[in-house]
Amino acid sequence: MRKVYQEVENIAGNVINIRARDVAYKELAVVESSMGTSLAQVIRLQHDEVSLQVFAGARGIATDARVRFLGHSMRTAFSDNLMGRIFNGGGLPRDNGPALTDNLIEIGGPSVNPSKRIIPTNMVRTGIPMIDVFNTLVESQKLPIFSVAGEPYNELLARIALQAEADVIILGGMGLKHDDYLFFRDTLEESGALSRTVMFVHTASDPIVECLLVPDSALAVAEQFALEGKRVLVLLTDMTNFADAMKEIAITMEQIPSNRGYPGDLYSQLASRYEKAVDFDGAGSITILAATTMPGDDVTHPVPDNTGYITEGQFYLRNGRIEPFGSLSRLKQMVNGDTRDDHRAIMNSMLQLYADYKSTLEKQSMGFRMSEWDGKLLEYGAKFEKGMMDLSVNISLEEALDYGWQILSECFEPMETGIQSKLIDQFWPKDNAGAAEEKPELVEA
Repeated sequence: MRKVYQEVENIAGNVINIRARDVAYKELAVVESSMGTSLAQVIRLQHDEVSLQVFAGARGIATDARVRFLGHSMRTAFSDNLMGRIFNGGGLPRDNGPALTDNLIEIGGPSVNPSKRIIPTNMVRTGIPMIDVFNTLVESQKLPIFSVAGEPYNELLARIALQAEADVIILGGMGLKHDDYLFFRDTLEESGALSRTVMFVHTASDPIVECLLVPDSALAVAEQFALEGKRVLVLLTDMTNFADAMKEIAITMEQIPSNRGYPGDLYSQLASRYEKAVDFDGAGSITILAATTMPGDDVTHPVPDNTGYITEGQFYLRNGRIEPFGSLSRLKQMVNGDTRDDHRAIMNSMLQLYADYKSTLEKQSMGFRMSEWDGKLLEYGAKFEKGMMDLSVNISLEEALDYGWQILSECFEPMETGIQSKLIDQFWPKDNAGAAEEKPELVEA
């Protein structure tokens, strides 16, 4: 039986301070007061001074509250019964279903031993051409989606959850508006994808400490599924909210702030989550896509800036589209040479021509005379943006490559594309009659 402490020295915000011994960092405690029982977590140790973040808030807690430490850190249940369920950051049901208490696993553990990892070689198909063709997502990759408030990054993650080739989808929401939470729940439920999905959701009205638990809970469950041989895709939104929660707690703790008020260990905190991405030797894999909003569209903001040093590329979501310039998947060369012979040629040629189209737009805006070549580029750019960049386009990789050839054949002569003759002989559309009327399949945005 662990000792009960009954003398709270001071209370600051939702943090209470007591003196105790034989306590571990991140250990859980039960706080009993006249307002009821609350769960708390150790967030700082200094000699025998212990600071605890109270999940439900410290309002109503008096200095004579009883504090009992549980001897373990935060744990969450793991079993196949998680599928189709929705939980809060503390692992309690949000969906009015029964609480799961069997097979509890600790969250926030270390990343996987490098000796258990293998080099990633498998593509994750999403049905989105700007990912599948131009910045291929690879199993065990960790990629952020850099965006700004108001962009449809949650809609993009929902699309990926519906269409990605994965055995299990784990969605971790941090600081979500209630409407966004309902959007994810209803979208996945109506499509039938909820049956292969586990959701850990923290809304803006929930206790701030639960925000910090969401990625740890999601990744701990993902690791267990991956060890069973499952291909797991973890979708996190929004990592900036996660970092802001860390900053809020650090300010309460009167820690010396670093850049823009964020704690000095921001990089380590982000890296410890992203490095959970892994392709296990002889088992499954964990792939991480995480939305990261950039305040003021500033990529030098501490959160995206630190993230860029950890991850293997990034997607930029601007004006409702994944930008071809700036977006990068550093592992795409591991897989796009094995998909179809024309994959790399289409990727390189279409991006080069789109860059020329951007230059032509600048010439046009400054009133320069347009050449015949400029006219072709303007036609091509409009078709590329509508047929490839629009997030409502929903086609397979092979269909996207075929459609790329179709766009090129509608706008250019074969020798103008810069593609090898042997690929043109094999893939160039033989009869382009009526091709302009063919449209890729669209889905509602």
